[in-house]
Amino acid sequence: MEKNRKLKNSELDRKTIAQFKAASKTPLIIILDNIRSLNNIGSVFRTADAFLVQKIYLCGITATPPHKDIQKTALGATDTVDWEHKENTLELIKNLQADKVKILSIEQAENATMLNTFKPESNQTYAIVFGNEVKGVQQEVVSESDAVIEIPQFGSKHSLNISVSTGVVVWDLFCKFNVK
Repeated sequence: MEKNRKLKNSELDRKTIAQFKAASKTPLIIILDNIRSLNNIGSVFRTADAFLVQKIYLCGITATPPHKDIQKTALGATDTVDWEHKENTLELIKNLQADKVKILSIEQAENATMLNTFKPESNQTYAIVFGNEVKGVQQEVVSESDAVIEIPQFGSKHSLNISVSTGVVVWDLFCKFNVK
């Protein structure tokens, strides 16, 4: 039986910052709606970097780089992924909708579409909204969204950590965008 050898960092063929900036991006924007945990914010940046997300919007109380606790988990992804702070999430999503971006709140709600059954449209950019660790996505944002996507869960808990939710949703959409 052949043994598997772990790859060295030098063998991973990672993009430089310039290569990342120039690379074609996944038609996906992440909106963080009042996220409290700096470590969660940093983790979202790493996920966004891994799957070539277009941009992250940090809204409301969501902290912004540079901050040591964001950097600790982002590991430099704040230098690659475009980001911007917006005070008002609802105003942002209305502006994005005016630019033909479809807004998907990631939340447990009536009439939500389960992530595994959601089929993104070709040539469409989506913004996915993740909410506060305790209160979730603001109801006014959920109400204005084009759709609500729910991550199916089968255990006894009723939620996932925001950084885990981001990883699950971004990976799922990345795969669906790249399967033609």
